[in-house]
Amino acid sequence: MKAGLYIHIPFCASRCIYCGFYSTVRPELHDRYVDALCREMLLLRDRMADDPISLSTIYLGGGTPSQLSAANLHKLFAYIYKVFPVDPHAEVTMECNPDDIRRHMFSHLPVNRVSMGAQTFNDDRLRFLHRRHTANEVRRAVEALRLDGIGNISVDLMFGFPDETLADWLADIRCALALKPEHLSAYGLMIEEDTPLYRLWEQGTIREADEQLSLDMYDQLVDRLTAAGYEHYEISNFALLPHGHQGASPYRSRHNSSYWNDVPYIGLGAAAHSYDRLTRHWNPSNILRYIDAIERGTLPYEEERIDPDTHYDDLVTTALRTREGIDLNMLDERHRAFLLRNASGYIDRQLLRIDGHHLSLTRQGINISSTIMSDLMYV
Repeated sequence: MKAGLYIHIPFCASRCIYCGFYSTVRPELHDRYVDALCREMLLLRDRMADDPISLSTIYLGGGTPSQLSAANLHKLFAYIYKVFPVDPHAEVTMECNPDDIRRHMFSHLPVNRVSMGAQTFNDDRLRFLHRRHTANEVRRAVEALRLDGIGNISVDLMFGFPDETLADWLADIRCALALKPEHLSAYGLMIEEDTPLYRLWEQGTIREADEQLSLDMYDQLVDRLTAAGYEHYEISNFALLPHGHQGASPYRSRHNSSYWNDVPYIGLGAAAHSYDRLTRHWNPSNILRYIDAIERGTLPYEEERIDPDTHYDDLVTTALRTREGIDLNMLDERHRAFLLRNASGYIDRQLLRIDGHHLSLTRQGINISSTIMSDLMYV
């Protein structure tokens, strides 16, 4: 089975106030956790002996994978390549904090793509988020990666901060474009429960960004990046189109595209999810429970069987995020008829469009994508 591999590295030096992902600030567990990841690979390979896995992409996310020592990163990658067949042209991505990046850190690793959380180029807002880096460290990190020959850099941005203006956001876009990254991801700041940011909002210390202002920020993002030669290939993601290139950008995130295009993926580590079209399973969001189970030789995941209706809903909430949208040929007659019936009003209003055998969001439809997806779901 061809699949992508995601490895969750939950360690952070400190927690950002907005983050709802599972993470921990216990560096004393680094070695033990990496050993558990290596053991999980072996257990998983044995469990799937009848349907061997071949990896097309590898992604280390978190948390902060760049918090791991060079020795632990070498060990982890050595195990991946020992346990699984890996496509020689695999995309190998590692998420990094800008302040962790140093010259030659990838010299003996197969990493060929780096995803870096810049978030903003305003140092005051970085401090508000409890980010450890400064705007200048983002620039220095990109320079170091370029000197080391990394030719595929992705930069993450956020917009919709409390009291942020449109001019502030345009300045962030200009700073990001000046770095000439091959890929950009941009997300509106979400106030999620059980985060310090949520508690500030509950206390009335901060206010959510104005909805119309957030829409204007998103519109400016799309306009500025497409004008700069980036392909808007997913709601929040943009990939550079090399001059004269025809077709899809070669800098699309191949790993994340697996999630949106119904490609199986394997998740290793605490809180990681896996998917094989028939089942979805996930490890506990607790590092000690995860490590203890693996050390006992047990895969600690919970599992959900995916019936045809759930699979259809998954396609609606993933494929519809992409430029190409939902391939109608992937649907059986019942679900295709249901989709087209419920989509007809949005097509009439030019919020959805049909191009050949694909149903996709229009530029205007993206602004109410959550509502559209909800109305198209079966369950």
